[in-house]
Amino acid sequence: MQKKQSFTVVEAQKKLEHYCSYQERCHQEVQAKLKTLGMIPAACDIIISQLIQENYLNETRFAQSFARGKFRIKKWGKVRIRKELKARQISDYNIKIGLKEIKEADYNITFWSLFEKRKEAVKAFSVAVQKKKILSYLMYRGWETQKIYAALQDL
Repeated sequence: MQKKQSFTVVEAQKKLEHYCSYQERCHQEVQAKLKTLGMIPAACDIIISQLIQENYLNETRFAQSFARGKFRIKKWGKVRIRKELKARQISDYNIKIGLKEIKEADYNITFWSLFEKRKEAVKAFSVAVQKKKILSYLMYRGWETQKIYAALQDL
């Protein structure tokens, strides 16, 4: 049986500084990482507060980066981004700031390009089936239902 490696607070601190500088992280991810390192709760609190003081850990910056990335790369809508940030226990204040990173013009352009792409993919089906498929596709990606319904009116 392998002996579980244990870390001092300083060693764990260094590991997490690298972990946080590699990519933006939220508190929840850092907490989970500390747990896998086998750190006790008191040490976790010390390390997390140190990471915040040294600006390795910043929830506002995380929310902004997350919103920008998921919108640009995965083409998620604001509903899905908000839901995913909530699941990571990000505050409503930080979620609002994160969503401001998405420009309204880009948001609309992306919505219409996804809509048209999906419309093209399902054109072999009847109109009712097309609407259902487009609706479920865009809702899964987190686009607002009223926006989808408005677009489907023109179909």
